[in-house]
Amino acid sequence: MSDKLTWDLFMGFIKIHILHHASKAPIFGQEFRAELGRHGYVVSYGTLYPIFHWLEKEGYLISNEEIVEGKIRKYYSITRKGNLVLENSKEKANELTLELFK
Repeated sequence: MSDKLTWDLFMGFIKIHILHHASKAPIFGQEFRAELGRHGYVVSYGTLYPIFHWLEKEGYLISNEEIVEGKIRKYYSITRKGNLVLENSKEKANELTLELFK
């Protein structure tokens, strides 16, 4: 990213994207990094996992660990608080895109 404002916006989009997918089904880092890649976001694990941890610490996500192929995998699901933020963010994003692209 060329400047801090663009980076901050980018991080906000990723957080909303995480909440959106976590509202559909539990997600985990490796799978979600690939999902972001499908949308053109190139994000390192060193960027992605701190976002997951922050969202969990703030109460937007909750995690649980499962053993998959002999390794521990942490899955994240959205909380009620996360759903409220997601719905509000979707309304604001819709309002903004309607204004930007009319």
